[in-house]
Amino acid sequence: MEAHRHERDAVAPVIPLRTPEPAINPVGRTVAFLRRRLAGAYEVDEFGFDPDLNESVLLPIARALYEHWFRIDVEGLEHLPADGAALLVANHSGTLPMDALMLTVAVHDHAERPLRLLGADLVYQIPVLGHLARKAGHTLANPGDARRLLAKDELVGVFPEGFKGIGKPFAERYRLQRFGRGGFVRTALEAGAPIIPVAIVGAEEIYPKIADLRPLARLLGLPYFPVTPTFPLLGLGGLVPLPSRWLIEIGPPVELEEYGPDAADDPMTVFELTDHVREVVQQMVYDALMRRGSAFR
Repeated sequence: MEAHRHERDAVAPVIPLRTPEPAINPVGRTVAFLRRRLAGAYEVDEFGFDPDLNESVLLPIARALYEHWFRIDVEGLEHLPADGAALLVANHSGTLPMDALMLTVAVHDHAERPLRLLGADLVYQIPVLGHLARKAGHTLANPGDARRLLAKDELVGVFPEGFKGIGKPFAERYRLQRFGRGGFVRTALEAGAPIIPVAIVGAEEIYPKIADLRPLARLLGLPYFPVTPTFPLLGLGGLVPLPSRWLIEIGPPVELEEYGPDAADDPMTVFELTDHVREVVQQMVYDALMRRGSAFR
């Protein structure tokens, strides 16, 4: 019995640990960043993506929330392609789009590739937010921009529920809303890119929406004006998200090779694929929710 145990131990697979990067003096990093900016030693692509600003400023801020506040676990990383185009399709929730930001960090840090998100028009109508979104590599959710990004072999992320998902009440948490009209499916078919379903669990608890001040939302030109247990009661303090525990699951790709680009013009095929992807993501959300357990632990 003992000999067999040693034999099993000897053949047990060893999972290599990621080699930690050498510590860099934060002051030195900041000085180097400022020198690059002053010298113009950085590049911005046609969408406004600024990798230097993203790596040096935007991602580190988001990463602090990712690692220390939400303590996010990621599963299914093997389904992210090392290269080539793919369209990541995820559920959307949380009152504020924190889930989009956290998914960006997950893909960047684990796949070592930028995730180019497609956002609603409203995001780019807000001066500071729209500018930072462009700098982070994101763009408008329209077919033209999506096709151009996929043609450049980028990883593109989309949240088909839109404001219906992110603004739904807490009582409807983790129940996916309608996936639009299937525009993301048409884009993927035309580009010949696989669709990778993604389930995000944890965002529903950061700002539990218990009411909606619709007259105020209409006055401000917003899709909704949320009332949560802490906002607007605590003012700006109510914008601090609750420290829920997150789980992001990346599923196997939905291959579209059997359809071909002409299928993008077939409404029935687009509808069936859209419904199929939604069902896959919904089931992944339920499964991930069971594995995560308590939201606050």
